[in-house]
Amino acid sequence: KVFKKFLPLLDRVLVERVAQETVTKGGIVLPEKSQGKVLEAVVVAVGGGFKGKDGEIRSIDVNIGEKVLLPEYGGTKVVLEDKEYYLFRDSDILGKYLP
Repeated sequence: KVFKKFLPLLDRVLVERVAQETVTKGGIVLPEKSQGKVLEAVVVAVGGGFKGKDGEIRSIDVNIGEKVLLPEYGGTKVVLEDKEYYLFRDSDILGKYLP
């Protein structure tokens, strides 16, 4: 897979945004202007962690496959094999959804 060719470094997390809903549950098609920015994503790769002020290695708070909440702005777009992914620092991720 593409993630065997790309590994985030340090405290970075690679995510794939969740597809945006374009039709309501009632069947109404939403125009593009009324669709908000997608703030949910699935973690596809994580870095190895980062060194804290005490010199200890801190692990990443999210794991591959978890669904997370992203900030409205930020992240670095990365295109791998014609698909868009985004790189965020672990500390920029707002939270994760529990199963």
